[in-house]
Amino acid sequence: MQRTNFGEMVCSIARTLDVIGEPWSPLILRDVWVGMTRFDQLQADLKISRKVLTERLNHLVDHGVLERRPYDNRPRYEYHLTEKGTELVDLLMVMAGWGDKWLAGEAGPPVLYRHHACGEISHVDLHCSHCDKPMHARDIDLLPGPGADVD
Repeated sequence: MQRTNFGEMVCSIARTLDVIGEPWSPLILRDVWVGMTRFDQLQADLKISRKVLTERLNHLVDHGVLERRPYDNRPRYEYHLTEKGTELVDLLMVMAGWGDKWLAGEAGPPVLYRHHACGEISHVDLHCSHCDKPMHARDIDLLPGPGADVD
């Protein structure tokens, strides 16, 4: 069965899903972000097959989200977030906030975030880049952008 090519859709959400829309990719990015940069570390933590992990890592490298850096002569590689990948981690932090609010249960969130700038435990909150007020789905109108498919 041929998978739908979301990257060809005129939709930023669909294009993002084309890069990280299958379940392993966000978990791989999470692990690389926290410092698990080697294949064996990722495979052991995720308990993912080597074949699937190889495919996912190649996909993320091909899309410029991760980069490979050799660490010995075999060759073996470490995986590191690119700038593009680091910005995707921001998206994962928003997803984690939703999961903490709606799915963590009485135990509470499994991870806390300490903000470097102030040293306080905090959470990600969306805000307007112009006025700095909260910006959530109910606070905006959608308008056609310059890349809209207008026919």
